[in-house]
Formats: sequence, C-alpha cells, structure tokens
Amino acid sequence: MLISRLDSITENFSQQLDQLLSWDDSENNEINTLVQEIILRVRQQGDAALLEYTNRFDCRHIKHAKELLIESPELQAALARISDEQAGALQEAAARIESYHLHQKQNSWQYREQNGTVLGQKITPLDRVGLYAPGGKAAYPSSILMAAVPAKVAGVPEVVLVTPCPQGEVNDIVLAAAAVAGVNRVITIGGAQAVAALAYGTDTVPKVDKIVGPGNVYVASAKRQVFGTVDIDMIAGPSEILVICDGKTDPDWIAMDLFSQAEHDENAQSILLCPDADYIERVYASIEKLLPTLERKEITAISLRERGALIKVKDLNQAVELANRIAPEHLELSVEDPEVLVDDIRHAGAIFMGRHTSESLGDYCAGPNHVLPTSGTARFSSPLGVYDYVKRSSIIYCSPEGASELGAVASVLARGESLEAHARSAEYRIKKQDIE
Repeated sequence: MLISRLDSITENFSQQLDQLLSWDDSENNEINTLVQEIILRVRQQGDAALLEYTNRFDCRHIKHAKELLIESPELQAALARISDEQAGALQEAAARIESYHLHQKQNSWQYREQNGTVLGQKITPLDRVGLYAPGGKAAYPSSILMAAVPAKVAGVPEVVLVTPCPQGEVNDIVLAAAAVAGVNRVITIGGAQAVAALAYGTDTVPKVDKIVGPGNVYVASAKRQVFGTVDIDMIAGPSEILVICDGKTDPDWIAMDLFSQAEHDENAQSILLCPDADYIERVYASIEKLLPTLERKEITAISLRERGALIKVKDLNQAVELANRIAPEHLELSVEDPEVLVDDIRHAGAIFMGRHTSESLGDYCAGPNHVLPTSGTARFSSPLGVYDYVKRSSIIYCSPEGASELGAVASVLARGESLEAHARSAEYRIKKQDIE
C-alpha cells in the first residue's frame, strides 16, 4: 500500500485520524542533556568551544574563529558565481517577498483625551536577529530570503546568518541568497553550538535578540533552552500539506502536490480530503505512476506510507470541519470556487486558493512567508512576518488634569490590593479640589 485510504463514515474514523495526526515530538533526555552541555560550554568558553564543536561535528580543521566568518564581499562574489537564471530567480523572489511584507508594516500611533492625557504605542525594530539555515544534506536559500527580507522590511539594522559547512564546503546559492536578502554577516557554524553563540554571544558571534529558522532536533532543543534569554520564532515540526479537492482537478496535479511535502523527509505529512471515491482512486493511480519518477522517491514513499492518507469525506463542508481540526501548515482549496470555503477556514498556516495555486509557489516566490506553524499550532500561531521583528512600547503621558482624574481611580484599586505606595504615589498627583 502506497498510502492509506480512509473513509469518514467508518465507526472508528475519529480514532484513525487522531492516530494519523499524532506526532511524537517529546523531548529526548539524552539530546537535551548533550545540548545543555554544549550551551554551557559555549557560554563559558566562547569561541574556543565553537571551534572545538565545529571541527568535531562538521569535520573541519579551523584554527582561528575569524576563519568562520564570511563577509559581504564574499557574499557578492558568490552571487556573481551562480548562474544568471539562479540570480534572477533569487532577486525576483526577494522582490515579491519584500512587496508582500511591506503591507505588514505597523506604524506608531497616539491619541489625546479631552483632559490632555496622551496614550499610544511605539513600534521599534529589534536591534539584531540571528537566522539559522540548515546545511549538509540540503540547502534552503528560499528560507534565507523568507527570514531575512521581512527583518529588513521591519528595519532591523543587523541580520546575522549561521549555517554549517560540513568539510568546509560552502554553498554558493546560500551565500548568494544572503547577499540578495541583505544579510550583514555569515558565520559558518551550526547545531546547538550556533544557537548558543547567538543567544549569549562570543568574541566572533554577536549576541542577538531573536533566533529564527529551522534545524534538526539538536537545534530545536537548543532553541527551547535559550528561549527567555532571546526570543525564538517557533519549534517547527515536520512539513505538512492538506488538500481539499472536489474531484475535478487533474489527479496528477494533486499527486504531485502531495509529493511536494512528502519529499521533505520521512516524517512529513500529506493528506487529501475529497467526497468523490472514484477520484480518490484516480489520485492513488497517479501516485503509483508518478512516484517512481521522483529523485527523492524513497523518502517520499516512506512519508506517504507512514503518515499520508487519502480520505473520503461526506461533502466539502465536512472537509472544512476536518481541516479546522487538523490545522495544517499548508492548506490547498483545489475546488471550483474556493471563496465559498475560505471564510469557514479558521486554522491554517497558509491557504492556497484554486486549482492552479500549488503550495510550491508559496514556498518560493508568491510573496507570503513560508515559515509557518506546524503540528496543529496554526490554531494559535501565525506565519513569520514583519511583526516578529518589532516590539511594541506603550506611551502614557498625563496632563495635570489627567493625572488627578486617573490618580483617584488608581488610588482606590491600589488600596484594594493593599499596595500603599502605589496608592500614595497616585494620590500625590491628585489636585486638592478633586479631593474635596
């Protein structure tokens, strides 16, 4: 069996769905202990620990921490080395990402009350952010664009990229993406030691305010452990796609859309919801036909077999109900009129409308961010965006009249909480006539 086929009318369907969706991201004690040790050593020994871990885990022979740095001229040189087609694609994608995220910019605001009190909110970009980009098995220049461009739109002055370079091999398209996205510096380190260095700083790696970007279980554990010292974007689980189809889209298209997430890794999840049983069989046939043509067919096959499903639903309304229960990272509405369904979608990281809108367009160049909540966290989380790179400060200014009026209210509440100094601080500013 290439992929499970389920039916929502079966008696134990709810249990089957829960089992399908279950994802064990429970923390591994051995990994957590090792990561804790790495973080502590980087904190205490700085660059010396970074060099040791980088040489050990990435099979390198670095003697001086400065050798880990890649400065702007080298990034520009990498951009010049890649093909014109690749450079053009990076620049076009970056331009579209920037255009979309400009709509997310927030402005500071204030308003004045009748008594002269001024209230408001000040929007300020973070001073410095750190981006983590995986290395080794795969390179993800698109993730660099998705993380760095919104930071620059938000006004972050300094963006630092860390990425491992096993055996010292540097990926030109990754460096080119950093150049296009406006990354200030690249440091060729990875793993928990890179996260620790960003969180606490070393002589070579500057301390940042926030760390974003995906990584392996060691990176995820490190992000969990440094959260609070710095902010993080999220702890990402495996990639997911949920397709709702009315049975009228070319089944080859749907099969390939399911593959587009399954090829990420063996734990990725691809699910189709459709009310047409015959169409589900046609999609199964397409999977059978097209799977052998993929370069990553072994990974894709395991993902589909272990975590994928073709699910027959009663109708599209039930499909929407199930979509909200699943809260997928990527949701395709491959139907005649997606507008009819979208208003009822409450939980999804990104929604792809219509038959021609493949999820892969969102991954690379449509414009919206592809860093999305996974594992059901779309119930309360949002895509990475400009709002993740700014902070909000409240503005409060009281005129003498406003301080007197508010002081009377604050006094009552403070004394009700037995906080005398709070009350008296407010009372000092109450005008005598207001007391009388």
